[in-house]
Amino acid sequence: MAESRGSLLAKSVQKHAGRAKEKILQNLGKVDRTADEIFDEHLQNFTKQQNAANRLQKEFSNYIRCIRATQAASKTLLEAIGEVYESQWTGHDQLYILTQSVDVLWQDFSHKLADQVLLPLNTYQSQFPEMRKKIDKRGRKLVDYDSQRHSFQALQTNMKKRDDVKIGKGREQLEEAKRTYEILNSELHDELPALFDSRVLFLVTNLQTLFNAEHTFHSQSSKIFNELEDIVDKLATDSQRGSYSVKKTNGTNSLPRPKSLLKDSPELIINNLPPSREASTEHLPPGVLYRVKATYKYTREDVDELSFDVGEIVSVVEYDDPDEQEEGWLMGMKENGEKGMFPANFTRPL
Repeated sequence: MAESRGSLLAKSVQKHAGRAKEKILQNLGKVDRTADEIFDEHLQNFTKQQNAANRLQKEFSNYIRCIRATQAASKTLLEAIGEVYESQWTGHDQLYILTQSVDVLWQDFSHKLADQVLLPLNTYQSQFPEMRKKIDKRGRKLVDYDSQRHSFQALQTNMKKRDDVKIGKGREQLEEAKRTYEILNSELHDELPALFDSRVLFLVTNLQTLFNAEHTFHSQSSKIFNELEDIVDKLATDSQRGSYSVKKTNGTNSLPRPKSLLKDSPELIINNLPPSREASTEHLPPGVLYRVKATYKYTREDVDELSFDVGEIVSVVEYDDPDEQEEGWLMGMKENGEKGMFPANFTRPL
C-alpha cells in the first residue's frame, strides 16, 4: 500500500512538473498550443455572466439584510406611536389594527424576497463554481494533450534508431490525452452557450417576482398609511374643536385651529360683518355679504357645516336664524349650492 501511494504521488508530481514545463515553453513561444477561438468566446461570455451573477447575488443579499433591518425599525416605531396615541383619542383602536397590518406587510414582503427571489438567485449563482472547475480541468487536459503531442513529435524526430515500442507507447499516450481533452472540450462547447442563454429567462422571472413584490408591498402599505393619515386628520379636527381640551367654555363651541398651528391666531371674523379694508363688497349677488378664499382644508363634522379644500371660494351669507350665530363661525355657500357653517380662520377675505 505504501509503495502504491508513493507511486501515485510520484506520478502526480511528474504530471504537475510536465504541465508547468509545457506552459513555460508555450509562453516563451518555443512550442505551439492548441487554439480554439469558439471556446475562447464561450469562456469570455461565461466569465461575464459569472461576474454579473456574483454581483447581483451579493447586492441582493445586502438588500434583504437592509429590508429586515427596516422591518424591525418600522415595528418599533409604530409600537412607540401606538403608545403615545392615547386610548380616548379618535381612531385609537383602528390605528392599532392598521399598525399591526403594516408589520404583517413587512413580514410578507421580506419572506417573498427571501423565498421567491434570493433563493432562486442563489441556485442560479451556484452553477458557476462547478462550471469553473470543469473549465479549469479542461485547461489542464489541454496542456497534457499539447505536452504529449510535442513529446511524440520529438520522439519521432530525434530518434537515431527507430524504436517501434517507444513510438507505439507514445502514440497511445497521445491518443489517450487527446481523447480525454476532446470529451471535456465537446461537453463545454454544449454546456457553456446553453448556460449563457439561460440568463435571459432567469433574469426575466427573477426580476418580475422582485418588482411585483415591491409593487404589492408599496401599494398596500400606501393604502394603510393613507388611512392612518385620515385618523390623525380627524384627531386634529377634534382637537381644534376643543374635544380634548382640559378647559371648556360653557355654552360656546371652540373655534378650530388650522393644521399649520400658527403661533398667532388669524383675526376672527365675527357676526358676519366683513372686516374693514379687507373684503370687497362690490359687484356681489343679492344676499352675499362678501367672499372668502380657503387657506386650509376643512372637513365638516356636522350636517350643518360646510367642507372645502384649499383655494375654494366661499360666499359669506347671513344666518337664517341670527340666534344660531357662533363666535368665529361664518355661514357660507359654495358655487355648487352647498351651504353651511365653517370656521372663519380657515379662510381669508377677498
